[in-house]
Amino acid sequence: MALEMISLKSPREIEAMRRAGRLTAQARALAGSLVRPGITTHEIDRTVRRFIESHGAKPSFLGYGGFPGSACISVNEVVIHGIPGPYKLKEGDIVSVDVGALIGGFHGDCAATYLCGEVSPEAKRLVEVTQQSFWEGIQKARRGFRVSDIGHAVQEYVEQNGYSVVRDFVGHGVGKKLHEPPEVRNFGPAGHGPRLQPGMTIAVEPMVCAGSWEVENREGNWTTVTKDGSLAAHYENTILITEDGPEVLTVTEDGAYV
Repeated sequence: MALEMISLKSPREIEAMRRAGRLTAQARALAGSLVRPGITTHEIDRTVRRFIESHGAKPSFLGYGGFPGSACISVNEVVIHGIPGPYKLKEGDIVSVDVGALIGGFHGDCAATYLCGEVSPEAKRLVEVTQQSFWEGIQKARRGFRVSDIGHAVQEYVEQNGYSVVRDFVGHGVGKKLHEPPEVRNFGPAGHGPRLQPGMTIAVEPMVCAGSWEVENREGNWTTVTKDGSLAAHYENTILITEDGPEVLTVTEDGAYV
């Protein structure tokens, strides 16, 4: 993508992005607090929608490309875009919740994978590595680095820990539109793509599999699952590139990132 196509946010727009980010992070945290055996993914989705709308905002995902939910809720081998429904969470599930909110003309976008009751040590480690891979990646989210430096750092950390990174889906710019340039891959060589500049707002979102990185779609091409049936985890935040490094925008008022 040419740099001129990438939106550099003004100070006023950055404040609007911070507002959207806080609300989105609060919705994510609310969803995470609901994860427990016996609750349906539809109940979580309904609560998230009510919360977002109660703050005068709109769920970014509701109706986006025909998506029927306000949150993507993906369980176990489902990587992303899980459609909320009657499934009741079970002890040992891992549950990825991806949520967006539009308020004041700008979107926030974030995700996290939550543990349902007691999970296996293997599942817990996958979730921990996925989350840490985000933080490894954004160490490169600094002025003068290139977009691919982020994804290279993510991939290197994930693979050092014995997991794989999904290739078919990537992060992206965020702003007035939910998906803007540039594309932010979680894999590939360093030193490619646009240079990062202050004012850029991007969603960095590692999607990590316990087995092969290959995925396939089901349920009307929405729900994406691992081909080999292995567990998958997802972690995402919207960040701002500043003069001093990355600022995570999808953080709650009390400083929580999950």
